Amino acid sequence: MRFRGVRGAITVDANTEQAILDATLELLRAIIRMNEVDADDVAGVLFTVTSDLNAAFPAEACRRLPGWTHVPLMCAQEVPVPGALPRCVRILMLMNTTKTAAEVRHVYLRDAERLRPDLTRS
Repeated sequence: MRFRGVRGAITVDANTEQAILDATLELLRAIIRMNEVDADDVAGVLFTVTSDLNAAFPAEACRRLPGWTHVPLMCAQEVPVPGALPRCVRILMLMNTTKTAAEVRHVYLRDAERLRPDLTRS
């Protein structure tokens, strides 16, 4: 097993609790599916949000997933760089895996695909 980081991001339609949690769940489920993640292998998840998203903690979405109760979660605000992509939730999931760095699937959804087109695969 190796210790790896999986990155992901998604844009949110509106600054509402429901929109933030729904988008975060969509991103988490995609990361979990594409990387065959087992919660027991996850060391922790860092969530960041842009300053225009403050209606909910995105980590709350992770608590809705079965088996994720004991995974350490942390939320923070993204650096407010002028011109940065608005209404964006970013995730860094740290986990143990047998995958090589090249096999890890980073997930960028909706308008967040433009953040890392080099890592976005069809």
